[in-house]
Amino acid sequence: MNGLVIDVAGINKRFGDKHVVKDLSLQVRQGEIYGFLGPNGSGKTTSIRMLCGLLTPDSGRGTCLGLDVLRESAAIKRQVGYMTQKFSLWDDLSIGENLDFVARMFGMRERQKAVDRSLDELGLSGRRQQLAGTLSGGWKQRLALAACLLHQPRLLLLDEPTAGVDPKARRDFWEEIQAEDLRGMAGVDQVASFGATLHVSGQDGARLQASLQTLSQVSDVRIVAVAPSLEDAFIHLMQHAQDPFAG
Repeated sequence: MNGLVIDVAGINKRFGDKHVVKDLSLQVRQGEIYGFLGPNGSGKTTSIRMLCGLLTPDSGRGTCLGLDVLRESAAIKRQVGYMTQKFSLWDDLSIGENLDFVARMFGMRERQKAVDRSLDELGLSGRRQQLAGTLSGGWKQRLALAACLLHQPRLLLLDEPTAGVDPKARRDFWEEIQAEDLRGMAGVDQVASFGATLHVSGQDGARLQASLQTLSQVSDVRIVAVAPSLEDAFIHLMQHAQDPFAG
């Protein structure tokens, strides 16, 4: 793959006489995070579905995870985690049952172990028996991410995953996606993404500053100190709020 997880050139998709995606060319390397920007109806979802194997391009060429997007869509789907724009799991199944069903669809070995791991990593263990249809938007989002990550995909494709959720749920979600490299750093307690900016916070200012300075020496980033906001205070307080559904 030469380090490229996505490498497409000139791909097109039409629906009838409507040219939805025109000459899309894109290269994404392993570890990079890219986003599609555009108004509703501009082809963002269609582009994602072509990359993950759910739609076949009408023309063009390219690969996803080294697999041909025109001829190897089934193999691509097995290695990609795709989170849809609309919650697409089953309202009348519990959280645990939803994840078990997804694991069965992927034919996973040690299915129960994988489900338990996913529940624990996404903070869903206490709600395992709760019906998905009774979840709030933020918790549905978390369940959808758990299902997306269950089979340990090599690539994540997310379609407007934080639309319509509260600030804490949005921040929690992006911590799971974008903060893996930062979580192990000294002094880092929280990481959140806002557009092209990462908000990093910690209670030990000296250790936090030292870690970020080290990061700036190896990455093309600019560090700006900002005072805590009202939203930061709200999120901090909500971290200690009791979950009424937890066992």
